[in-house]
Amino acid sequence: MQRTATVLVYSDDVNTREQVRLAAGRRPAPDAPLVEYVECATLPAVLSELEAGGIDVCVLDGEAVPAGGMGVCRQIKDEIFDCPPVLLLIGRPQDAWLATWSRAEAAIPHPVDPSALAAALASLLRERLPSVA
Repeated sequence: MQRTATVLVYSDDVNTREQVRLAAGRRPAPDAPLVEYVECATLPAVLSELEAGGIDVCVLDGEAVPAGGMGVCRQIKDEIFDCPPVLLLIGRPQDAWLATWSRAEAAIPHPVDPSALAAALASLLRERLPSVA
């Protein structure tokens, strides 16, 4: 039986979290695992979920307030052992250098392009769960 992947989606905006879920769907690519989503609206919720374990990929909103996804990414890369890969939603393509600074494995611009998000998420899932793909 194929394992289900767990994706954490962080944004203070419920609409952004919904866009991510709808764009990627239950299976972002035919060769990717089924996905279950854990939604977080605050930094403490993100840290709690990651410390509990079981998260395979994080999707962080770089435009979230008060804790932006880029800073959250940098923090979890420093503080969480075996931190899952991060897909960062950036405000504009010119912010890609900030995604690099934050140590995110992938970044796509906001607003969410469903095909770009699904492709990036599927790639991170394949890397994280190679035996599933």
